[in-house]
Amino acid sequence: MLAMCSTGVLLFLIGLWAAKADIARARGLDKFVAATNLCFAIPLAVFGALHLSTVAFVLPAVPNYMPWRLFWAYLVGVALMAAALSIATRIQVFWSGLLFGTMMFLFVLMSDLPGALASPGNRFGWTLAIRELSFAAGGWLLAASVMRGPRRSWLISVGRVVIGVAAIFYGVEHFLHPLHCPGVPLEKVMPAYIPARPVIGFVTGAILVVSGVAILLNKKTRLAATCLGSWIVLLVVFVYGPILIVQLLDPSLAAKIEGINYFADTLLFAAAILVLAAASRDVTSQVCVDS
Repeated sequence: MLAMCSTGVLLFLIGLWAAKADIARARGLDKFVAATNLCFAIPLAVFGALHLSTVAFVLPAVPNYMPWRLFWAYLVGVALMAAALSIATRIQVFWSGLLFGTMMFLFVLMSDLPGALASPGNRFGWTLAIRELSFAAGGWLLAASVMRGPRRSWLISVGRVVIGVAAIFYGVEHFLHPLHCPGVPLEKVMPAYIPARPVIGFVTGAILVVSGVAILLNKKTRLAATCLGSWIVLLVVFVYGPILIVQLLDPSLAAKIEGINYFADTLLFAAAILVLAAASRDVTSQVCVDS
């Protein structure tokens, strides 16, 4: 747990230093877009530290048919740490984004999609599969944001469709289950100490659906992704932040890790949306990443 927190803080400082000039130049919601790499790197570092320091928590996620399961768990941890450092410092972002996106896509094919198909009536299985797929899309969009040529447009289109579908699906889920934690509507319900819980759920659902439709139809994509990604970041700070603090004070290690995971997962979802805004920018507008 200490490793996860300390690694996340360290990558925050590194990413903030690398992005400080872009954030200072940006205006309004573009400041969130300028912090895309920062938002992307922190969760990867946290998850990498989890794999390396508390591998027992992630080992059950490795499919049983895989040989050398412990080796793969550690290897993913090393890969996540390397990708986090690359993205935070903006060094070789093309490769870190492309490889991270491919890894997440393989996770979807190998684990999340079979799990969702095994219980098609379980909405949480589909929520997880779509979340992991949106993470993959975020990685590919990172790669696209530093590319030139026709393949760049193809990667952006794939990422845009995935993010748009995820936003619409999650938005509908928020209308059906407004008390569940916002952003990525998994099992956890917003604690009673969070004020205006139904309002947060319904407003988040509306923003997700409206933005998702605009993104999917490729209408005002950059604006829609910027607004949606910024809103999810605010949810991370003002909803998941208090949840994180409360769960870190819990004596249970499982509760601590759950609080960190919810915080980091939702931040990574926000980053995947924000990188769509960055990748959709005019090539003359340098607001996010450099190779």
